[in-house]
Amino acid sequence: MYGKITFWPIMKTYKIFGSKFVDGTFQEILNELSLGGLMVVPAAPALAMINENHQYSKALQDADISIFDSGFLCLLLFLFKGIRVRKLSGLEFLRKFLRSLKNTEENQIFLVEPTEKDADLNKKLFENHAIPIGSNQYIAPFYKENEISDAELLGIIEARRPKYIIINLGGGVQEVLGAYLKNNLDEAYRPAIICTGAAIAFLTGGQANIPKFVDYLYLGWFARCIADPRRFIPRYLSGFKLIKTLLMTKVEKC
Repeated sequence: MYGKITFWPIMKTYKIFGSKFVDGTFQEILNELSLGGLMVVPAAPALAMINENHQYSKALQDADISIFDSGFLCLLLFLFKGIRVRKLSGLEFLRKFLRSLKNTEENQIFLVEPTEKDADLNKKLFENHAIPIGSNQYIAPFYKENEISDAELLGIIEARRPKYIIINLGGGVQEVLGAYLKNNLDEAYRPAIICTGAAIAFLTGGQANIPKFVDYLYLGWFARCIADPRRFIPRYLSGFKLIKTLLMTKVEKC
């Protein structure tokens, strides 16, 4: 008898805005992260300003993996470039990542947090998933716009050497900080630096939770706008500049 034929998803990569975007399953991306490196999750509003924010642009170019978090970017790629990619939001990535980390040894995870309150919520979330954090949390200071570096954080990470560093800061800051860490850590030590930002707040209750089907339908932006219109409506309206930015950008398959 012939054995059952299994078709495995084939991971594809594209160079967009000088960054390596990965079109793959969660498991394929996790396999890539097992080798270490910087993963970023660019949102449409940030990408729309990429030509004006050179620090952010450089950080994306330094990243080893960019995932297709933005449903708007996925749609524009299909409409204007004829490229169909799979969306993998930072929220979906985190949900699956937490499940994959069960029974992880202590001190393998390190969290960079925006506030003490967020640190407490995030620690409880990891503990609820049976993932020990211990004292591996760092409250980031307020970084100046053009001076995003942190020698103290660098020293702590060098001393503890976790396998995964998860940066829970805002977009535009976390990517630059992640690139700083990647470029300044000991070359013999290569952790996975994961910049999923505020997505974790949807799992802790810090922000209104987004149901899986809403995220799947590319409507996460709409749920955010309903939950906090003053904050998110202007942000997502600015994302329409991405149309012009993408039209002027060459997309290359790697």
